[in-house]
Amino acid sequence: MPEPESHTLRLLREIRSQGEDTRKSVEGLRKDFDDLRNDTVQGFQHLGERIEHLSRLVTGESVLGRYAAANVDERLETLERRVSALEERR
Repeated sequence: MPEPESHTLRLLREIRSQGEDTRKSVEGLRKDFDDLRNDTVQGFQHLGERIEHLSRLVTGESVLGRYAAANVDERLETLERRVSALEERR
């Protein structure tokens, strides 16, 4: 009878050992997935910052283009002259 008991204990030890190996593998995979998720999030944050920067550049260029196209300088000079004339009348 001692043999079957010994055989059972040996199998239980093997099962425990395999369970520990599996647990370690799962923990390693979890860490790898967490690292991948962090890298992905950082990548998307970087892309979001780049898109925001490009949007600001495009908006700035369009405002500058409108400014130049609308002869704003001439219109401002006209307004300055009119304001100066009004101030002189006081």
